[in-house]
Amino acid sequence: MTHSIIRAETFDVRFPTSKMLDGSDAMNADPDYSAAYLRLYTEDDSLTGDSLVFTIGRGNDVQITAIEILVQQIVGLSTEDAFNGIGDIARALSADSQLRWLGTDKGVFHMAAGAVLNALWDLFAKERKVPLWKLLSDLTPEQLVAAIDFRYIADALTPEEALAILKDAQANRSQNESLLLANGVKAYTTTPGWLGYSDEKMLDLTRTAVADGFTLIKYKCGKSIEDDQRRLSKVRTEVGPDFKIAIDANQVWNVDTAINWVNQLQEFNLEWIEEPTHPDDVVGHARIAREVAPTKVATGEMAANRLIFKQLLQLNAISFMQIDATRVAGVNENIANILLAAKYQIPVVPHAGGIGLCEMVQHLAMFDAVAVTGHHEKRIVEYVDHLHEHFLEPAKVVAGAYKAPALPGSGAQMINESIQKFTYPTGSYWVSELSTNGVSL
Repeated sequence: MTHSIIRAETFDVRFPTSKMLDGSDAMNADPDYSAAYLRLYTEDDSLTGDSLVFTIGRGNDVQITAIEILVQQIVGLSTEDAFNGIGDIARALSADSQLRWLGTDKGVFHMAAGAVLNALWDLFAKERKVPLWKLLSDLTPEQLVAAIDFRYIADALTPEEALAILKDAQANRSQNESLLLANGVKAYTTTPGWLGYSDEKMLDLTRTAVADGFTLIKYKCGKSIEDDQRRLSKVRTEVGPDFKIAIDANQVWNVDTAINWVNQLQEFNLEWIEEPTHPDDVVGHARIAREVAPTKVATGEMAANRLIFKQLLQLNAISFMQIDATRVAGVNENIANILLAAKYQIPVVPHAGGIGLCEMVQHLAMFDAVAVTGHHEKRIVEYVDHLHEHFLEPAKVVAGAYKAPALPGSGAQMINESIQKFTYPTGSYWVSELSTNGVSL
Protein backbone atom coordinates (compact mmCIF):
# COMPACT_ATOMS: atom_id res chain seq x y z
CA MET A 1 0.00 0.00 0.00
CA THR A 2 1.82 3.07 -1.20
CA HIS A 3 1.13 6.18 -3.25
CA SER A 4 3.18 9.08 -4.54
CA ILE A 5 2.78 12.66 -3.36
CA ILE A 6 2.65 14.38 -6.73
CA ARG A 7 1.83 18.00 -5.86
CA ALA A 8 0.57 20.39 -3.20
CA GLU A 9 -1.94 23.24 -3.23
CA THR A 10 -2.67 25.97 -0.69
CA PHE A 11 -5.80 28.04 -0.02
CA ASP A 12 -6.26 31.29 1.91
CA VAL A 13 -9.62 30.62 3.62
CA ARG A 14 -11.14 33.34 5.81
CA PHE A 15 -14.45 33.57 7.67
CA PRO A 16 -15.93 36.95 8.75
CA THR A 17 -16.35 36.10 12.45
CA SER A 18 -15.46 39.66 13.49
CA LYS A 19 -18.93 40.79 12.38
CA MET A 20 -20.58 39.00 15.31
CA LEU A 21 -17.60 39.36 17.69
CA ASP A 22 -17.28 35.58 17.82
CA GLY A 23 -13.82 34.87 19.20
CA SER A 24 -13.39 38.30 20.77
CA ASP A 25 -11.23 38.61 23.86
CA ALA A 26 -9.05 41.14 25.70
CA MET A 27 -6.15 40.71 23.26
CA ASN A 28 -8.00 39.95 20.00
CA ALA A 29 -10.89 42.36 19.57
CA ASP A 30 -12.00 41.51 16.02
CA PRO A 31 -10.69 38.15 14.78
CA ASP A 32 -11.67 36.72 11.42
CA TYR A 33 -11.21 32.99 11.89
CA SER A 34 -9.03 31.81 9.02
CA ALA A 35 -7.20 28.78 7.70
CA ALA A 36 -3.92 28.67 5.84
CA TYR A 37 -4.99 25.44 4.19
CA LEU A 38 -2.77 22.78 2.62
CA ARG A 39 -3.78 19.85 0.42
CA LEU A 40 -1.39 17.13 -0.76
CA TYR A 41 -2.37 15.23 -3.88
CA THR A 42 -1.52 11.69 -4.90
CA GLU A 43 -1.95 9.92 -8.22
CA ASP A 44 -5.25 8.65 -6.76
CA ASP A 45 -7.71 11.54 -7.16
CA SER A 46 -9.71 10.33 -4.16
CA LEU A 47 -6.74 10.33 -1.77
CA THR A 48 -5.47 13.66 -0.43
CA GLY A 49 -3.69 14.81 2.68
CA ASP A 50 -5.36 17.88 4.22
CA SER A 51 -4.32 20.20 7.02
CA LEU A 52 -4.48 23.82 8.07
CA VAL A 53 -2.85 26.42 10.27
CA PHE A 54 -5.38 28.49 12.19
CA THR A 55 -4.94 32.27 12.01
CA ILE A 56 -7.25 35.19 12.74
CA GLY A 57 -7.16 36.92 9.34
CA ARG A 58 -4.30 39.10 8.15
CA GLY A 59 -1.12 37.06 8.17
CA ASN A 60 -2.78 34.12 6.45
CA ASP A 61 -0.91 35.03 3.26
CA VAL A 62 2.43 35.02 5.11
CA GLN A 63 1.65 31.64 6.63
CA ILE A 64 0.74 30.21 3.24
CA THR A 65 4.00 31.41 1.72
CA ALA A 66 5.93 29.57 4.43
CA ILE A 67 3.91 26.39 3.84
CA GLU A 68 4.56 26.58 0.11
CA ILE A 69 8.32 26.82 0.72
CA LEU A 70 8.49 23.87 3.14
CA VAL A 71 6.07 21.53 1.39
CA GLN A 72 8.45 21.16 -1.55
CA GLN A 73 10.61 18.97 0.71
CA ILE A 74 8.04 16.18 0.63
CA VAL A 75 6.55 16.46 -2.88
CA GLY A 76 7.74 13.43 -4.84
CA LEU A 77 8.00 11.11 -1.83
CA SER A 78 6.11 7.85 -1.64
CA THR A 79 3.70 7.59 1.27
CA GLU A 80 5.51 4.44 2.41
CA ASP A 81 8.85 6.24 2.65
CA ALA A 82 7.20 9.23 4.30
CA PHE A 83 5.49 7.07 6.91
CA ASN A 84 8.63 5.10 7.71
CA GLY A 85 10.72 8.26 7.89
CA ILE A 86 8.24 10.66 9.52
CA GLY A 87 10.63 11.46 12.38
CA ASP A 88 13.44 12.30 9.98
CA ILE A 89 11.06 14.45 7.91
CA ALA A 90 10.03 16.36 11.03
CA ARG A 91 13.65 17.05 11.91
CA ALA A 92 14.51 18.05 8.33
CA LEU A 93 11.68 20.57 8.12
CA SER A 94 13.22 22.56 10.98
CA ALA A 95 16.83 22.08 9.89
CA ASP A 96 17.12 24.60 7.04
CA SER A 97 19.48 27.11 8.67
CA GLN A 98 18.44 30.04 6.50
CA LEU A 99 14.77 29.58 7.39
CA ARG A 100 15.53 28.63 10.98
CA TRP A 101 17.27 31.98 11.37
CA LEU A 102 13.82 33.62 11.22
CA GLY A 103 12.66 31.74 14.30
CA THR A 104 14.17 28.68 15.93
CA ASP A 105 11.42 26.11 16.43
CA LYS A 106 8.77 28.81 16.63
CA GLY A 107 6.71 31.18 14.56
CA VAL A 108 5.48 31.09 11.01
CA PHE A 109 7.90 28.47 9.68
CA HIS A 110 7.43 26.19 12.68
CA MET A 111 3.67 26.27 12.16
CA ALA A 112 4.24 25.69 8.46
CA ALA A 113 6.24 22.57 9.35
CA GLY A 114 3.23 21.52 11.41
CA ALA A 115 0.95 21.98 8.41
CA VAL A 116 3.14 19.74 6.26
CA LEU A 117 3.43 17.07 8.96
CA ASN A 118 -0.28 17.16 9.79
CA ALA A 119 -1.14 16.78 6.10
CA LEU A 120 1.12 13.72 5.95
CA TRP A 121 -0.52 12.16 9.01
CA ASP A 122 -3.94 12.85 7.48
CA LEU A 123 -2.77 11.09 4.34
CA PHE A 124 -1.39 8.12 6.30
CA ALA A 125 -4.68 7.69 8.17
CA LYS A 126 -6.80 7.94 5.02
CA GLU A 127 -4.55 5.46 3.25
CA ARG A 128 -5.14 2.99 6.10
CA LYS A 129 -8.86 3.85 6.24
CA VAL A 130 -8.81 4.79 9.93
CA PRO A 131 -9.24 8.03 11.90
CA LEU A 132 -5.99 9.55 13.12
CA TRP A 133 -6.61 8.77 16.79
CA LYS A 134 -6.88 5.09 15.87
CA LEU A 135 -3.75 5.14 13.70
CA LEU A 136 -1.70 6.74 16.48
CA SER A 137 -3.13 4.44 19.14
CA ASP A 138 -2.20 1.36 17.10
CA LEU A 139 1.41 2.38 16.49
CA THR A 140 4.03 0.55 18.50
CA PRO A 141 5.80 2.43 21.29
CA GLU A 142 8.95 2.25 19.17
CA GLN A 143 7.21 3.88 16.18
CA LEU A 144 5.85 6.69 18.35
CA VAL A 145 9.21 7.39 19.96
CA ALA A 146 10.89 7.42 16.55
CA ALA A 147 8.54 10.24 15.46
CA ILE A 148 9.78 12.57 18.23
CA ASP A 149 12.61 15.07 18.04
CA PHE A 150 14.22 14.80 21.50
CA ARG A 151 16.68 17.59 20.86
CA TYR A 152 16.35 20.22 23.62
CA ILE A 153 13.99 18.11 25.78
CA ALA A 154 16.11 15.06 26.67
CA ASP A 155 17.00 16.65 30.02
CA ALA A 156 13.32 16.35 30.91
CA LEU A 157 12.24 13.28 28.89
CA THR A 158 14.63 10.75 27.39
CA PRO A 159 13.70 8.35 24.59
CA GLU A 160 13.98 5.53 27.10
CA GLU A 161 11.55 7.22 29.49
CA ALA A 162 9.09 7.91 26.66
CA LEU A 163 9.28 4.30 25.56
CA ALA A 164 8.64 3.10 29.11
CA ILE A 165 5.56 5.34 29.48
CA LEU A 166 4.09 3.98 26.25
CA LYS A 167 4.91 0.36 27.06
CA ASP A 168 3.37 0.66 30.52
CA ALA A 169 0.14 1.86 28.90
CA GLN A 170 0.09 -0.75 26.14
CA ALA A 171 -1.84 -3.40 28.06
CA ASN A 172 -4.75 -0.98 28.60
CA ARG A 173 -5.14 0.15 24.99
CA SER A 174 -8.00 -2.20 24.12
CA GLN A 175 -10.02 -1.36 27.24
CA ASN A 176 -9.33 2.36 26.80
CA GLU A 177 -10.48 2.25 23.20
CA SER A 178 -13.71 0.55 24.23
CA LEU A 179 -14.32 3.26 26.83
CA LEU A 180 -13.58 5.94 24.24
CA LEU A 181 -16.06 4.51 21.75
CA ALA A 182 -18.70 4.18 24.45
CA ASN A 183 -18.24 7.47 26.28
CA GLY A 184 -16.04 9.79 24.21
CA VAL A 185 -13.95 12.38 26.05
CA LYS A 186 -15.42 15.10 28.21
CA ALA A 187 -15.71 18.61 26.74
CA TYR A 188 -15.94 22.10 28.16
CA THR A 189 -17.22 25.12 26.26
CA THR A 190 -16.10 28.71 25.69
CA THR A 191 -19.08 29.55 23.47
CA PRO A 192 -20.83 31.74 26.10
CA GLY A 193 -17.70 33.57 27.16
CA TRP A 194 -16.54 35.90 24.39
CA LEU A 195 -15.71 39.33 25.73
CA GLY A 196 -17.67 41.21 23.07
CA TYR A 197 -20.97 39.56 24.03
CA SER A 198 -23.58 41.40 26.07
CA ASP A 199 -24.38 40.10 29.55
CA GLU A 200 -27.74 38.90 28.26
CA LYS A 201 -26.19 36.90 25.41
CA MET A 202 -23.56 35.49 27.76
CA LEU A 203 -26.19 34.28 30.23
CA ASP A 204 -28.48 32.88 27.54
CA LEU A 205 -25.59 30.87 26.11
CA THR A 206 -24.58 29.79 29.62
CA ARG A 207 -28.04 28.33 30.21
CA THR A 208 -27.84 26.51 26.90
CA ALA A 209 -24.40 25.11 27.74
CA VAL A 210 -25.56 23.77 31.10
CA ALA A 211 -28.62 22.23 29.48
CA ASP A 212 -26.36 20.63 26.85
CA GLY A 213 -24.43 18.76 29.54
CA PHE A 214 -21.22 20.79 29.82
CA THR A 215 -19.69 20.67 33.30
CA LEU A 216 -17.19 23.52 32.84
CA ILE A 217 -17.59 26.86 31.05
CA LYS A 218 -14.79 29.33 30.32
CA TYR A 219 -15.20 33.11 30.17
CA LYS A 220 -12.87 35.69 28.68
CA CYS A 221 -11.57 38.35 31.05
CA GLY A 222 -9.09 41.20 31.34
CA LYS A 223 -10.88 44.24 29.94
CA SER A 224 -11.48 45.72 33.38
CA ILE A 225 -11.68 44.26 36.86
CA GLU A 226 -15.11 45.82 37.35
CA ASP A 227 -16.42 44.18 34.17
CA ASP A 228 -15.00 40.81 35.20
CA GLN A 229 -16.50 41.04 38.69
CA ARG A 230 -19.89 42.01 37.26
CA ARG A 231 -19.92 39.26 34.63
CA LEU A 232 -18.67 36.54 36.97
CA SER A 233 -21.18 37.58 39.65
CA LYS A 234 -23.98 37.12 37.14
CA VAL A 235 -22.57 33.77 36.01
CA ARG A 236 -22.27 32.51 39.59
CA THR A 237 -25.85 33.57 40.29
CA GLU A 238 -26.93 31.64 37.21
CA VAL A 239 -24.96 28.38 37.68
CA GLY A 240 -24.54 28.26 41.45
CA PRO A 241 -21.44 28.09 43.67
CA ASP A 242 -20.13 24.67 42.70
CA PHE A 243 -20.38 24.57 38.90
CA LYS A 244 -16.88 24.77 37.39
CA ILE A 245 -15.99 28.03 35.67
CA ALA A 246 -12.63 29.19 34.32
CA ILE A 247 -11.33 32.48 32.97
CA ASP A 248 -8.97 33.32 30.11
CA ALA A 249 -6.92 36.53 29.88
CA ASN A 250 -5.32 35.75 26.50
CA GLN A 251 -1.88 37.06 27.59
CA VAL A 252 -3.05 40.62 28.20
CA TRP A 253 -1.44 41.13 31.65
CA ASN A 254 1.99 41.75 33.10
CA VAL A 255 2.96 39.30 35.86
CA ASP A 256 2.19 41.66 38.74
CA THR A 257 -1.10 42.70 37.15
CA ALA A 258 -2.09 39.05 36.69
CA ILE A 259 -1.45 38.21 40.33
CA ASN A 260 -3.34 41.24 41.63
CA TRP A 261 -6.25 40.76 39.18
CA VAL A 262 -6.79 37.06 39.78
CA ASN A 263 -6.58 37.44 43.54
CA GLN A 264 -9.42 39.97 43.34
CA LEU A 265 -11.53 37.24 41.71
CA GLN A 266 -10.86 34.47 44.25
CA GLU A 267 -14.44 34.68 45.57
CA PHE A 268 -15.69 33.15 42.32
CA ASN A 269 -14.01 29.78 42.95
CA LEU A 270 -12.28 29.61 39.55
CA GLU A 271 -11.10 26.30 38.12
CA TRP A 272 -8.20 28.02 36.38
CA ILE A 273 -6.80 31.24 34.99
CA GLU A 274 -5.70 30.70 31.41
CA GLU A 275 -2.89 32.55 29.61
CA PRO A 276 -2.34 35.12 32.37
CA THR A 277 0.75 36.61 30.71
CA HIS A 278 3.06 36.32 27.70
CA PRO A 279 3.23 32.68 26.50
CA ASP A 280 7.05 32.66 26.51
CA ASP A 281 7.36 33.93 30.10
CA VAL A 282 7.83 30.61 31.85
CA VAL A 283 9.32 32.15 35.02
CA GLY A 284 6.42 34.61 35.15
CA HIS A 285 3.90 31.77 34.90
CA ALA A 286 5.65 29.96 37.75
CA ARG A 287 5.41 33.01 39.99
CA ILE A 288 1.77 33.57 39.07
CA ALA A 289 0.99 29.92 39.87
CA ARG A 290 2.51 30.30 43.34
CA GLU A 291 0.84 33.59 44.15
CA VAL A 292 -2.72 33.04 42.87
CA ALA A 293 -3.19 29.61 44.48
CA PRO A 294 -5.60 27.97 45.03
CA THR A 295 -6.65 29.18 41.57
CA LYS A 296 -4.71 27.02 39.11
CA VAL A 297 -2.87 28.13 35.98
CA ALA A 298 -3.51 26.73 32.48
CA THR A 299 -1.67 27.66 29.30
CA GLY A 300 -0.23 26.32 26.06
CA GLU A 301 -2.35 27.30 23.08
CA MET A 302 0.40 29.73 22.02
CA ALA A 303 3.33 27.82 23.49
CA ALA A 304 5.63 27.77 20.50
CA ASN A 305 7.21 24.38 20.98
CA ARG A 306 8.07 21.45 23.23
CA LEU A 307 10.79 23.54 24.95
CA ILE A 308 8.24 25.93 26.42
CA PHE A 309 6.17 23.03 27.70
CA LYS A 310 9.28 21.38 29.13
CA GLN A 311 10.11 24.49 31.14
CA LEU A 312 6.53 25.07 32.30
CA LEU A 313 6.53 21.53 33.66
CA GLN A 314 10.00 21.73 35.20
CA LEU A 315 9.09 24.92 37.10
CA ASN A 316 5.64 23.70 38.27
CA ALA A 317 4.15 26.65 36.40
CA ILE A 318 0.96 24.96 35.18
CA SER A 319 -1.69 22.60 36.46
CA PHE A 320 -3.19 22.06 32.99
CA MET A 321 -1.30 21.74 29.68
CA GLN A 322 -3.26 23.19 26.76
CA ILE A 323 -1.78 21.80 23.56
CA ASP A 324 -2.96 23.16 20.21
CA ALA A 325 -3.17 21.16 16.98
CA THR A 326 -1.56 23.82 14.76
CA ARG A 327 0.70 25.99 16.91
CA VAL A 328 3.62 23.55 17.17
CA ALA A 329 5.22 21.32 14.53
CA GLY A 330 2.29 19.03 14.04
CA VAL A 331 1.41 15.59 15.37
CA ASN A 332 5.07 14.73 15.96
CA GLU A 333 5.71 17.52 18.43
CA ASN A 334 2.36 17.04 20.14
CA ILE A 335 3.23 13.40 20.79
CA ALA A 336 6.30 14.75 22.59
CA ASN A 337 4.18 17.26 24.52
CA ILE A 338 1.71 14.58 25.60
CA LEU A 339 4.52 12.35 26.83
CA LEU A 340 6.19 15.23 28.70
CA ALA A 341 2.89 15.90 30.47
CA ALA A 342 2.53 12.20 31.28
CA LYS A 343 5.96 12.10 32.92
CA TYR A 344 5.20 15.18 35.05
CA GLN A 345 1.66 13.95 35.78
CA ILE A 346 -0.03 17.08 34.46
CA PRO A 347 -3.31 16.59 32.54
CA VAL A 348 -3.45 17.57 28.88
CA VAL A 349 -6.48 19.82 28.40
CA PRO A 350 -6.33 20.75 24.70
CA HIS A 351 -7.16 24.14 23.24
CA ALA A 352 -9.77 24.13 20.48
CA GLY A 353 -12.32 26.45 18.89
CA GLY A 354 -11.05 28.54 16.01
CA ILE A 355 -11.57 26.94 12.62
CA GLY A 356 -10.88 23.23 12.51
CA LEU A 357 -9.14 23.07 15.88
CA CYS A 358 -11.92 21.04 17.52
CA GLU A 359 -11.90 18.63 14.59
CA MET A 360 -8.12 18.19 14.76
CA VAL A 361 -7.20 18.28 18.45
CA GLN A 362 -9.83 15.74 19.48
CA HIS A 363 -7.70 13.08 17.79
CA LEU A 364 -4.72 13.97 19.97
CA ALA A 365 -6.79 13.88 23.15
CA MET A 366 -8.23 10.50 22.16
CA PHE A 367 -4.78 9.10 21.38
CA ASP A 368 -3.71 10.23 24.86
CA ALA A 369 -6.80 8.59 26.38
CA VAL A 370 -6.20 5.29 24.60
CA ALA A 371 -2.42 4.89 24.45
CA VAL A 372 -0.76 7.17 27.00
CA THR A 373 -2.51 8.28 30.21
CA GLY A 374 -5.88 6.61 29.82
CA HIS A 375 -9.25 7.94 30.95
CA HIS A 376 -9.15 10.11 34.07
CA GLU A 377 -11.34 12.70 35.74
CA LYS A 378 -9.19 15.69 34.73
CA ARG A 379 -9.32 14.91 31.00
CA ILE A 380 -11.37 17.57 29.23
CA VAL A 381 -11.17 19.20 25.77
CA GLU A 382 -12.29 22.69 24.78
CA TYR A 383 -15.27 22.98 22.45
CA VAL A 384 -16.58 26.08 20.69
CA ASP A 385 -19.64 25.79 18.48
CA HIS A 386 -18.39 27.75 15.46
CA LEU A 387 -17.89 26.81 11.79
CA HIS A 388 -18.03 23.02 12.15
CA GLU A 389 -20.38 22.77 9.19
CA HIS A 390 -17.48 23.49 6.83
CA PHE A 391 -15.76 20.17 7.56
CA LEU A 392 -16.22 16.75 6.08
CA GLU A 393 -16.79 15.30 9.55
CA PRO A 394 -17.77 18.03 12.01
CA ALA A 395 -16.74 17.53 15.61
CA LYS A 396 -19.63 15.97 17.49
CA VAL A 397 -20.32 16.73 21.14
CA VAL A 398 -23.22 14.93 22.84
CA ALA A 399 -24.16 15.40 26.50
CA GLY A 400 -20.95 17.32 27.10
CA ALA A 401 -18.57 14.81 25.54
CA TYR A 402 -16.72 14.56 22.22
CA LYS A 403 -17.70 11.44 20.32
CA ALA A 404 -14.88 9.58 18.58
CA PRO A 405 -14.72 10.54 14.89
CA ALA A 406 -15.10 7.63 12.49
CA LEU A 407 -14.02 8.96 9.08
CA PRO A 408 -10.46 8.19 7.97
CA GLY A 409 -8.05 11.07 8.44
CA SER A 410 -7.17 13.78 10.93
CA GLY A 411 -10.45 15.72 10.79
CA ALA A 412 -8.91 18.70 8.96
CA GLN A 413 -10.53 18.24 5.54
CA MET A 414 -12.91 21.04 4.64
CA ILE A 415 -15.79 20.78 2.21
CA ASN A 416 -14.67 21.96 -1.22
CA GLU A 417 -17.62 24.33 -1.56
CA SER A 418 -16.61 26.11 1.67
CA ILE A 419 -13.04 26.50 0.45
CA GLN A 420 -14.24 27.97 -2.82
CA LYS A 421 -16.74 30.33 -1.21
CA PHE A 422 -14.43 31.72 1.50
CA THR A 423 -11.06 31.79 -0.29
CA TYR A 424 -9.70 35.31 0.08
CA PRO A 425 -10.13 37.49 -1.95
CA THR A 426 -11.49 35.52 -4.92
CA GLY A 427 -14.14 33.36 -3.27
CA SER A 428 -17.77 34.26 -3.90
CA TYR A 429 -18.33 35.56 -0.37
CA TRP A 430 -15.33 37.88 -0.44
CA VAL A 431 -15.95 39.12 -3.99
CA SER A 432 -19.40 40.25 -2.85
CA GLU A 433 -18.18 41.64 0.48
CA LEU A 434 -15.30 43.60 -0.97
CA SER A 435 -17.42 44.91 -3.81
CA THR A 436 -20.01 46.15 -1.31
CA ASN A 437 -17.23 48.03 0.49
CA GLY A 438 -15.97 49.60 -2.73
CA VAL A 439 -12.88 47.42 -3.16
CA SER A 440 -12.18 46.35 -6.75
CA LEU A 441 -10.25 43.18 -7.47
